[in-house]
Amino acid sequence: MTAYLVNEIVVTDPEVFQTYVVQAPPTLAAFGGRYLVRSGASQAVEGEPPGRLVILKFPGCAAALAWRASPACSAILPIRDASSTSRVYVVDGYEG
Repeated sequence: MTAYLVNEIVVTDPEVFQTYVVQAPPTLAAFGGRYLVRSGASQAVEGEPPGRLVILKFPGCAAALAWRASPACSAILPIRDASSTSRVYVVDGYEG
């Protein structure tokens, strides 16, 4: 079943965060991951949106979690963590 990794991000240091942004995409391919949303414009309908929103699509939850635990992803997470705060979660897709 398809899974989605959702990352709600508040950037605290845009210059440092940009180095993470550049390095993240190549880490996805080996796990079948791809961007669906990468912080495009948003409009609040109810509540406040995060500063940035990223939604990644993976072939399944196991692939999303494997990417997250991979050496390539783990190597750049300290950059993200030093320049932002995040709320990250994986959710199964709907197969209705």
